[in-house]
Amino acid sequence: MTIQEMKDKKKEKGYTYAQIANLSGVPLGTVQKIFSGETVNPRYDTLLALEHFFEEPLEVREHVYNRYERNGSYTVDDYRTLPDEQRVELIDGYFYDMASSTFGHQSIGGEIHRQIANFIVENGGNCRPFIAPVDVQLDCDEKTMVQPDVGIVCDSSKIQRFGVYGAPDFLVEVISPSTKKKDYTLKLSKYIEAGVREYWIVDYMQEKVLVYFFESDVYPVIYGFDKPVPVNIYDDNLKIDFTNIAKWLKDGIE
Repeated sequence: MTIQEMKDKKKEKGYTYAQIANLSGVPLGTVQKIFSGETVNPRYDTLLALEHFFEEPLEVREHVYNRYERNGSYTVDDYRTLPDEQRVELIDGYFYDMASSTFGHQSIGGEIHRQIANFIVENGGNCRPFIAPVDVQLDCDEKTMVQPDVGIVCDSSKIQRFGVYGAPDFLVEVISPSTKKKDYTLKLSKYIEAGVREYWIVDYMQEKVLVYFFESDVYPVIYGFDKPVPVNIYDDNLKIDFTNIAKWLKDGIE
């Protein structure tokens, strides 16, 4: 297959450069140079990979891609070409599957978000709360894109059309059994490195909240659901009441 035939096929099928790169394994920059004519004589193995992409049905290529065979080298462009129903986070070039949200998980995140939003509105604050799913390009690079359950952004310049570009001030993860290790270790270290000021891990199965206020010398501070939990970035003026959440759990919500 000639390069011109590939160009014709790309136009016919409506493929994007990112999609071709993702599913062929050829770097995005190389694909762009070949199709723009900047690279006149591509390497033989590169041409074979592209030819294989255009000759094989897309659904077959996507099946291979979905196994994350390039883990460690994925970028935000790869993340954005995934199907909407494929819920993952991108951390340092690796894809991590996300657990499907349960009614209880969403209810807990929603209740925390509601109390934060009410406080900000009632006090005329300028910070912006958000709730998942919102993409957060944490490190302002091409290797990490996460979806925290709840967050607060106080720097309006970080709010973009796609989501948040940079580290939010405050983040909450409501953990699930399948994401527990990631939330307690990997995300904790990423949030520290990125400059997040405060991070909460809400373990509703244990009815406890681990509060990491990184501007303090002592963390985490562990709270139960039996008393309000202070939000440190607001100098304890905002406290999240877990009474409703505790009641829902008692009623059997999961």
